[in-house]
Amino acid sequence: MSELAQERRLVTSIPGPKSQALLARKSAAVANGVGVTLPVFVTRAGGGVVEDVDGNSLIDFGSGIAVTSVGNSAAAVVRRASAQLADFTHTCFMVTPYESYVEVAEALAELTPGDHAKKSALFNSGAEAVENAVKIARSYTKRTAVVVFDHGYHGRTNLTMALTAKNMPYKEGFGPFAPEVYRVPLAYPYRWLTGAENCAEEAAAQAIDQINKQVGAHNVAAIVIEPIAGEGGFIEPAKGFLPAIARFAKDNGIVFVADEIQTGFCRTGQWFACEDEGVVPDLITTAKGIAGGLPLAAVTGRAEIMDAAHAGGLGGTYGGNPVACAAALGAIETMKELDLPAKARRIGEIMLGRLRAIQEKYEIVGDVRGRGAMIAVELVEPGTKTPNAAAAGALAKACHAEGLVVLTAGTYGNVLRFLPPLVIGEDLLNEGLDILESAFAGL
Repeated sequence: MSELAQERRLVTSIPGPKSQALLARKSAAVANGVGVTLPVFVTRAGGGVVEDVDGNSLIDFGSGIAVTSVGNSAAAVVRRASAQLADFTHTCFMVTPYESYVEVAEALAELTPGDHAKKSALFNSGAEAVENAVKIARSYTKRTAVVVFDHGYHGRTNLTMALTAKNMPYKEGFGPFAPEVYRVPLAYPYRWLTGAENCAEEAAAQAIDQINKQVGAHNVAAIVIEPIAGEGGFIEPAKGFLPAIARFAKDNGIVFVADEIQTGFCRTGQWFACEDEGVVPDLITTAKGIAGGLPLAAVTGRAEIMDAAHAGGLGGTYGGNPVACAAALGAIETMKELDLPAKARRIGEIMLGRLRAIQEKYEIVGDVRGRGAMIAVELVEPGTKTPNAAAAGALAKACHAEGLVVLTAGTYGNVLRFLPPLVIGEDLLNEGLDILESAFAGL
């Protein structure tokens, strides 16, 4: 746990004058395409707070988009990464390898679902992991088509933009995109037209029917899915949907890829979200929470699939950087020592209880959903299911002004999502929820 005082403290308006001065410098020097959710410039962060240049301390319900699950400066991460920095920063694993890369791969084999023989390859970002999972699946199956789902998000490279469902801001103006990508329905219980009770069976049937008719199952190399759709609005597919899609993949020789970049590493109350329904993916992609804030990503999967790519076909100059690998080993050590899956479940209990009470009071809350410390509120026009993006923006702005970092999401831009660090104290968690409740009252 960080030595930072675990308290909310506002000494200026948000953003303060020093942050505003830095924002002006940012506008002059940084490309406009790099947006900022909340322009407070951070000097220190840890536990459940971030401290800015003006001396404000804000409660963190964002974790750098699910990255700093163990906190922004976990002791084991700092210790291991610092020791590695003192030894060497880089050699390139493909040139002269080092043990920590192998240790991370061994840890991934132990932690990821399934007891089959597994291997891993390490990369820099979630998008790279997804892209390489597709490469591996194509190499293994000798097929080309890739199937993805409505509301899915998989990255910002050319291929992963093609895999991503939402146009704005991810794809607008950046095409043409990689071919042989096909999108099918996701089981979205809140918005399923015939009701949540029919969602899993009907969505799976529709998805499978589209694959068979429009693509041909024998042409599909990989089905790529987030066990809980992240940027799409924290959509937890109706129970039964994921197992049905996984069975279809297995029956047709298709590589089933679980994109656990946002859901993985204890975030949902389990080590990996697909464990909730006993789904064992052929390949699993991880990043974000894997290394306590340092850039690292992985593809882990069945050894025979992972070995399909020829020697030299996978890699990258920085993939599995030794400092990032050391940080990952420190993050995993922290997750085990503090039993962060249990902490995530406790966060979920508190948040869902409080948010459902808010839902009872305000018609604008259409849905409260999520698992563990991956929780969302979908906002609608009262009395309808019409998405209310304006309310999401207004609530986020009100929270920011009171020193609570929150994020928005959703295909329709109408979802408030909450990703607190798994090490946040319950007092801070409840204080943040108090701020949120006051924001609803002020709408």
